[in-house]
Amino acid sequence: MPRTRKPKFRAGTATIIGLPNAGKSTLLNAIVGEKLAIVTAKAQTTRTALNGVWTGANAQIVFVDTPGVHKSDTVINRRMMQAVRASLDAVDVVVFVVDGTKRPGEEDAQAVDLVKKPGMPVILVLNKVDAIAEKPKLFGLIERYQTLHEFAAYVPVSAKTGDGIDNLRDAIVARLPEGAAIYPEDHLTDVPSRFLAAEMIREKILILSRQEVPHSVAVLVDEWEDKPSVIRIAATVYVERAGQKNIIVGAGGAMIKKIGTAARAEIEKFFDRKIFLELFVKVKPDWRNQPEFLNELDWRRMVNDRDA
Repeated sequence: MPRTRKPKFRAGTATIIGLPNAGKSTLLNAIVGEKLAIVTAKAQTTRTALNGVWTGANAQIVFVDTPGVHKSDTVINRRMMQAVRASLDAVDVVVFVVDGTKRPGEEDAQAVDLVKKPGMPVILVLNKVDAIAEKPKLFGLIERYQTLHEFAAYVPVSAKTGDGIDNLRDAIVARLPEGAAIYPEDHLTDVPSRFLAAEMIREKILILSRQEVPHSVAVLVDEWEDKPSVIRIAATVYVERAGQKNIIVGAGGAMIKKIGTAARAEIEKFFDRKIFLELFVKVKPDWRNQPEFLNELDWRRMVNDRDA
């Protein structure tokens, strides 16, 4: 009998793009099998492009999760859209995620325009199919998107339940170039640990605080001390107004304690270590329009030493 030829290894990059709340971050987490990107029901939870790596027997995909496509009305929003556009340069595959429970509108069409590049394979991912009772409706939705662009593939998934994730991986791998792995097999992300911890804290704030607070919140880890028995973290929560600080702190410090408890549990779960977490809250007016402060928030600018 002739020998079965082993498939050649494929490796490359895939950018995840779409409108806010399409489920991009949930999709990234589902594919790589770890919670790298924070997830909330609030729009624009993701503020910067971050990567996650999935490695299989015959392929490696380096994913780039991006902020939701939106109008740029502040310095931070313009930077978010710059991150989206930059993620489309020198990428092998684009994963365009849409909410499969909604019909495409003008905003969807504008977002699709961003990925119309010659020779660029774009996979349309119809997310949230677990919420669609009548699956045949997906055919009509696909037909609508076909009028906007000639996508390389159409893949229904549920990032929430994991349904269709394997099919999506296969669709991406089939469009990657042959070549050696970009990262070691156990590599998960380039993002510094202190940034991941800051994002986990911000996630709990978004979930637990009121509607007027989320976009005005930023978190920076000031100290990271990795000891044999515990990781000691000191972080500052920045808001734009005194009233927002009062909301975050809460009566008698109840809210900040609740946030800290929830964040510590999340960080301990991810790093599999005991965590000592200390939180501070400061007012920094109009920080979303201050380039110097935004540079501090960018994980690429952080000092990525061996401890963080």
